[in-house]
Amino acid sequence: MTGVQTCALPILRGAGATVALPLLDSMIPALTAQTRTTPRLGWIYVSHGVIFPEWKPTTTGKGFALTNNLKPLEKLNGRFSVVSGLSHIEADTKGDGSGDHTRASAAWLTGVHAYDRTRPGVEVKLATTADQLAAQALGSNSPIPSIEMTVDSASQGSCDAGDCFYVNTISWRNPTTPNIPENHPRIVFERLFGDGGSAAQRAARTRRTGSILDSVAEEARRMAGQLGSTDRSKMKEYLDSVRELEQRIQSAESHGVMNIEIPDRPVGIPANFTDHTKLMFDLQVTAFQTDMTRVFTMIMARELSARTYANIGIPGQHHLISHHRDDPDMMSQKARIDTHHVEMLAYFLEKMAATKDAEGSLLDNSLIMYGSGMGNGNLHRHSDLPIVLAGSLGGKVKTGYHYAYKMDSPMSNLLLTMLDKAGVKIDKLGDSTGRLDPEIGRAHV
Repeated sequence: MTGVQTCALPILRGAGATVALPLLDSMIPALTAQTRTTPRLGWIYVSHGVIFPEWKPTTTGKGFALTNNLKPLEKLNGRFSVVSGLSHIEADTKGDGSGDHTRASAAWLTGVHAYDRTRPGVEVKLATTADQLAAQALGSNSPIPSIEMTVDSASQGSCDAGDCFYVNTISWRNPTTPNIPENHPRIVFERLFGDGGSAAQRAARTRRTGSILDSVAEEARRMAGQLGSTDRSKMKEYLDSVRELEQRIQSAESHGVMNIEIPDRPVGIPANFTDHTKLMFDLQVTAFQTDMTRVFTMIMARELSARTYANIGIPGQHHLISHHRDDPDMMSQKARIDTHHVEMLAYFLEKMAATKDAEGSLLDNSLIMYGSGMGNGNLHRHSDLPIVLAGSLGGKVKTGYHYAYKMDSPMSNLLLTMLDKAGVKIDKLGDSTGRLDPEIGRAHV
């Protein structure tokens, strides 16, 4: 396996805090071509499949018409692709009976079957996920090899076949060690900007009224005095955005929408799904912008989610609605949930596209995969998985296509191809049979 060798961006350091700076114009001449096009990878998971007439484009190739689910991405037209036909057959039963949701999220980044742990002699065992293979190769040159986030919590749903391990995360450091995603924006913020990681340290910071930027203010002023006017303006804009993120977190906490008991891993989440999701995505943009990390996973909706979406007029539970039994009203509700998820994706991608990187934007130099471990959630089918690919990895991936593959082609081939495009060289991932063609599919059926 190989990684991309780069040099780190400057960091402001203060008492108990570190604030990484974004790429400034004055830094560019000193950076290599590789550094200027640092590859970044991300995977965003949603559950329970889709309503295919609302999701899947009816034409293939370039210039496909956006379906109702995909219309929120209209402003990004040409900077993303839709992939269809790929499946995870390892998520199907192998005599395990129930557990389709378990296997859906477990196989998504592994291509490996998750056996029912409730049966005698079956241990927790999966595989190192694609994101962690990327983190091993790309993350050695960033302060945080990878970030794992979620807007759901373990309490917001059940677990089939007794395997909560497999539905509460999509990231595994190795075959026996899951990465538990963080759902608390403050913890993510302090992981990015604060040195303190213990419960006591976090509690102390939560009680204080000042800003994390206060501890680096003197160094920031010193550095600003050495910069040209354009870079000073850019640095001020960035630090203002960090402070704005901090204020949004503090505001949420003060209004009681977060559970601010500070254990090592808080389980409290904001009540408003939309605000919570946007805040987590804003933190991820900042993490990419400052090169704090180059790899992330995000669970926007976990399998078996009991979340309701009253803010968009849908009070029923997502999982129950996904079992619509072809009822038109329930299918309409499920499609509206799917569209809302894509609205959140559009928010993130538009912000990535608007954030300058050394050459182009963050989106230009990233490859983000969005999708589900089920195609048809009503029937628990793990075939024809809904997938959006956004970003071009510095021109290595062609965008603006509906890539339709032969039905039941391994999705693991796409994961292998994504890693390959980012410079992560491995021979096989899960049930992969090879890489997709060099253009990530020439729109063939």
